[in-house]
Amino acid sequence: MMNATASTDNPVIAEVRGRVGCITLNRAKALNALSLSMIRDITRALLDWKDDAAVLAVVVRGMGKEGPFGAFCAGGDIRFFHQAALAGNPELEDFFTEEYALNHLIHTYPKPYIALMDGIVMGGGMGISQGASLRVVTERSKLAMPETNIGLFPDVGGGYFLSRCRGHLGEYLALTGLVLGGQEAMAAGLADGYIDSGRLPGLWASLEKTPFENGAAVERWCASHLSTVVTPPPWPVKEVDRVFGLPDVPQIVTALESTDSEWARQTAATLRQRSPLMLHVVLAQIRRARSMGLADDLRMERDMVHRCFHLRPGAASETVEGIRALAVDKDHAPKWNPARIEDVTPAQVDAFFESPWSADSHPLKQLG
Repeated sequence: MMNATASTDNPVIAEVRGRVGCITLNRAKALNALSLSMIRDITRALLDWKDDAAVLAVVVRGMGKEGPFGAFCAGGDIRFFHQAALAGNPELEDFFTEEYALNHLIHTYPKPYIALMDGIVMGGGMGISQGASLRVVTERSKLAMPETNIGLFPDVGGGYFLSRCRGHLGEYLALTGLVLGGQEAMAAGLADGYIDSGRLPGLWASLEKTPFENGAAVERWCASHLSTVVTPPPWPVKEVDRVFGLPDVPQIVTALESTDSEWARQTAATLRQRSPLMLHVVLAQIRRARSMGLADDLRMERDMVHRCFHLRPGAASETVEGIRALAVDKDHAPKWNPARIEDVTPAQVDAFFESPWSADSHPLKQLG
């Protein structure tokens, strides 16, 4: 594990400052997108500190292009997903197995785990922050699970934490990939406290110098710097519940397209741009996950992500095509298959939920 004297070239800097384990995601040029080696470094640090009496709590932050903070984590390294899927690289499977195991470790960590979610927090960035015991946002925070835009689904436990949002907000966020500011994340129940970003360096520095008695004291100290005032959300709560509580995606889109409001028009237009197949899959995911524990949800998502890359292998994969259009060729013109929301069949959706593994051979069978 890296320590305080580690080279600043490391994409993950893990160091004990005072009695606090401090993790800095240090891949600023890539907005701290997670690689397999970063997932392994974070996991190693958390496992090392889990039973270390000298470490009372863990705090995680991201490095921005101008220095600490300003970016948390933009998600998994989707260019790697694209290359690995086309090349048949087995590290793609390892990536998701180890990432989801890390997500589970964070959610079940026995010590306070505090996430300083400044800047972009998307996809895999949500996976390493939503399980935190204290989720801190700022005026620069941008939280989202935008996977339907790349022919994927909100993984990393997204089924678990989005389905726990009030009413049918989880379906709305999962299907649209709506980006939430810090205050909006508080309103959605996806953040616990708000701080001005300019105060983060001082808070971070204070962790080393404060003589904490125990982990709870570290968490209380961080929480004492936060505002917990929740402002009303900008989305129409009753309309979200009415529309996104409907039985299926065609009915949701029909309801939006027959509603005369700016919100309904914009939301319908957004859904029409997303992968039709994955909209159906994601709606089923959120609704199944609502009655699942975390470990079962992560096992289901591990099955689903395998199907994303293997039901239609290589370039035929909806996910590979979505990443190509957004991040590789950048033509923003994905050729979705099926092309229309109305053309997706139940059998196409059900295939994503058939596990390729038996219970005793599942790569995440060890999760409690």
